Amino acid sequence: MLRANFDLALQQLRDQIMSLGSQVGDNIVKVVEALFSRDFISAERLIAGDRQINQQRIRIMNDALTLIATQQPVAGDMRLIASSLEITGELERINDYVKGIARISLMIGPDPIPAALDRLTEMAEMTRYMLQRALDAAAQEDTELARAIPAEDDQVDELFNQIYRNLVTYITENPSQIEQVNRLEWAAHNLERAADRVINICEWVVYATTAEYIEMDTEVESPPQQR
Repeated sequence: MLRANFDLALQQLRDQIMSLGSQVGDNIVKVVEALFSRDFISAERLIAGDRQINQQRIRIMNDALTLIATQQPVAGDMRLIASSLEITGELERINDYVKGIARISLMIGPDPIPAALDRLTEMAEMTRYMLQRALDAAAQEDTELARAIPAEDDQVDELFNQIYRNLVTYITENPSQIEQVNRLEWAAHNLERAADRVINICEWVVYATTAEYIEMDTEVESPPQQR
């Protein structure tokens, strides 16, 4: 395979990843919209659509392995391919969190979502924005952008902490709703974990261009403090 053909195949691989990432980002917002609107049809579609996300991941993996087998890439190219595989895996896992929220929506049934969860929409938008920027960093091999994004996760964490405290207050006032609140807290936790996965993507972007893998988020995870 000539170098020009290899570069074209590598760009096609990146394009597939960008397309997958765009779908996953949209799903983050769609699943929260479905949760608040009690749109069970959309929730079921998102659950079923996870199979397509998984299939796209397999296609990307197969294409990446074909590149390795046919081209015998040099170190820099190999890092790009390896990081592409890791980024694709992170995207698939983020969509698993989307699927989890959709399932929670179905478990809750027709009951309205309490106001204690209102900031979940903002949390979803922020997570999608982080993901979009991480994908931009990957496409442009922009390590400066990749290193800047993890700081934005603090805002997602703070939103999660606010939601958690609001739910604690809500359950204190409505003890009969404990099962519903547990499920809603888990939905918020899924979004918080999705943002953490975006940080992982940033780490692989940096690795691809610098050959150095550095964990960008070293905080010990723990439940938010009650105030």
